[in-house]
Amino acid sequence: MKIISYNVNGIRAAINKGFIDWLKSANPDVICLQEIKALKEQLDLNVFEEAGYKFNYWFSAQKKGYSGVAILCKTEPNHIEYGTGIESMDFEGRNIRVDFDNVSIMSLYLPSGTNIARLEHKLEYMDMFQDYINDLKKTIPNLIVCGDYNICHEAIDIHDPVRNKNVSGFLPVEREWIGNFIESGFIDSFRYFNKEPHNYSWWSYRANARANNKGWRLDYAMVSEPLQEKLKRAVILSDAVHSDHCPILVEIEN
Repeated sequence: MKIISYNVNGIRAAINKGFIDWLKSANPDVICLQEIKALKEQLDLNVFEEAGYKFNYWFSAQKKGYSGVAILCKTEPNHIEYGTGIESMDFEGRNIRVDFDNVSIMSLYLPSGTNIARLEHKLEYMDMFQDYINDLKKTIPNLIVCGDYNICHEAIDIHDPVRNKNVSGFLPVEREWIGNFIESGFIDSFRYFNKEPHNYSWWSYRANARANNKGWRLDYAMVSEPLQEKLKRAVILSDAVHSDHCPILVEIEN
């Protein structure tokens, strides 16, 4: 089972940059999207169905042109969970989950902390999300939480850890949280297979950052520990250029 996660930074913009042809070529069984920046009714769903994703599910922010997540599937899931039931999360369209027989897959878009107010919101979200996942795993142990976590975990995950140590996305409190999240029963699937530096999933549009590979690894496929023996591979698909992020892929036996 091949699963891709991709912060597309606007699904309509990504489509205009060749996203659909890329999707057909990449051919995942499930793709989790973040930052779709669109309402379902603003999209031509035929393009996804024609690409092989008849089962597509959208959870948009209430604010138009902002945030939002989606999951596209080749086969129909048993259940779709829109949001978390926590209003401050769901207002911004940050979580959607599909449940299959042997695995459940969530698309997550964790807030960024661009200013003091948003950082406080992000930290509050992180705490509530951890509690939510702790409860969810009691009934759904086989869980994959894909998405843009807006956090670099270790120094290896960011191109300049010294200069960015006080920047949101690499703050000690954020790094501690994602470390605790992993320790609560998850595997960072990319690092499970790859310990090498200079592997990133987001680059600023400024100062030719992508060409110079001055990036951040903000996107993760966190796989719950019961699925460890099912892990086959995990890679960053840095050649895809429809967004300031690139997709990540995890493959499991299912």
